[in-house]
Amino acid sequence: MNVLRSVGLFGLAAVAEIGGAWLVWQGVREHRGVWWVLGGMVALGAYGFVATLQPDANFGRILAAYGGVFVAGSLAWGMVLDGFRPDRWDVAGAAVCLAGVGLIMYAPRG
Repeated sequence: MNVLRSVGLFGLAAVAEIGGAWLVWQGVREHRGVWWVLGGMVALGAYGFVATLQPDANFGRILAAYGGVFVAGSLAWGMVLDGFRPDRWDVAGAAVCLAGVGLIMYAPRG
């Protein structure tokens, strides 16, 4: 059950961080205004909080593993919201990153 909780938290963290960064990007680069930027700042703060809810107590491990989730999640976000189409190397790189997440977070430790 801890693995399912952890995976769900990684998903929630990805939505908060990538969504927050995207909102800031939209507010500044796409000139959508200060409210978009402020919404992004709130979402980025939520990401920082969500990361603390992981069952594992090691900050470095959580953040390192989340890096792999961020890579894959960013590509997916770009596909859904910006019409980005990843090539095979993007997909392969994301798969390698997610395999790394699995090793870092869920490999048996003695």
